[in-house]
Amino acid sequence: MSPSMRGRLRFAAASAVAMLGALGVAGTAAADPAPPFRDLLAQAQTKAPRLSEASANVGQAEGLARQAAARPNPTVGLVRENIGAASTSPIGPVQTTLSVDQALELGGKRSARISAGRAGVEAAQARFNLSRADFAFALADAYAQAEAGERQVALAQEALQLSEDVLGAAKALVDAGKEAELRSLQAQAAVTSARAALDAARAERTRAFSQLTALAGAASPFTSLAESLLAPSAPLVVRRNVDVTATPAVLAAEAEREAASRRVRVERTRAVPDVTVSAGVRKGGYDTAYVAGVSIPFPVFDRNRGNISAAQSELLAAEARLNAARLDAEAELRTALFQVDAAETRVKAATEGEATAAEAFRLTRIAYEGGKSPLLELVNARRALADARTQTIEAQLARLRAEAGLARLQGRPLGDL
Repeated sequence: MSPSMRGRLRFAAASAVAMLGALGVAGTAAADPAPPFRDLLAQAQTKAPRLSEASANVGQAEGLARQAAARPNPTVGLVRENIGAASTSPIGPVQTTLSVDQALELGGKRSARISAGRAGVEAAQARFNLSRADFAFALADAYAQAEAGERQVALAQEALQLSEDVLGAAKALVDAGKEAELRSLQAQAAVTSARAALDAARAERTRAFSQLTALAGAASPFTSLAESLLAPSAPLVVRRNVDVTATPAVLAAEAEREAASRRVRVERTRAVPDVTVSAGVRKGGYDTAYVAGVSIPFPVFDRNRGNISAAQSELLAAEARLNAARLDAEAELRTALFQVDAAETRVKAATEGEATAAEAFRLTRIAYEGGKSPLLELVNARRALADARTQTIEAQLARLRAEAGLARLQGRPLGDL
């Protein structure tokens, strides 16, 4: 091999080592970065469509609770009798009656409605807290996937650059008669495969950033990140003492059960008939008289039994959902704690594997530059290093998801003290 050819290959091998860092800096120089995760989560509280819907549901429940406290409106009536009759008619002169009717709710209807309205507000707020916990998990996962997409693109760019350098070296060896034409064709196929992998990585990065932008409700699309969640500067806080009954899912189910119980009481009070009292003034000719009356429905056909039965069935369903939520929370908590430990072990193993692969690549490069190993061994060592880096990214992403999932069960944002 000629000195110029060997110098070209040495330069290609050395440039491949620094390619990942250089491409990472160049790829984000003109980008529109997403804020740090905690800042983005705070901004999304008022912009994210998911949270806006949950907040609107709370406002709806509050409006229904205010309406539940309203009393029945009075009814004002004006009646004219004997219109068109002569003054000497035996049916009497024209009479005008002005009356006011007021329904009086009996059986504690209003207090039952007010209680049910308050319970509905508490249930809506509990559902909102659950939505916030789910949203924090989804946002952390989207943020981490966007970071993983960036790093995968950098790895794919580095692999493409190395494949192109190998192709150039292979063509030089073929031209010099030191390698068969098949070697050049294999190198060209490797370049084509590397370009396809780069296109796929870019598409995945675009999808991840689009999902993050949509989830956060941002006005302009994000193209880079302001911080790293996969490799944080400080270790994330993991709380292991979790009260299952205090998880957002269980609290929401308890609030739903309580609201259903209050609605049963409302339907039972509706079976009690209301009394309507009336008072008025009647004027006929030169005489004026006062009138008063009381009316009450006679519950023969409708005793609200169907609605009471339906409300009781709704309560039974809410109690079943509460029991299921408790069991699910216990299972998810045990699984989340196991996943956090397993993910941490996986990250350590992947980090050690990456360090080993990096050292192997360094030694192989030194041996190649000294003429003690062929180019194929250098390429294989570099491919092993890229695979090790990919495994590290996947392990860090799995750890982030496990920690975010545990935080979701606890009803707190990722990394919250």
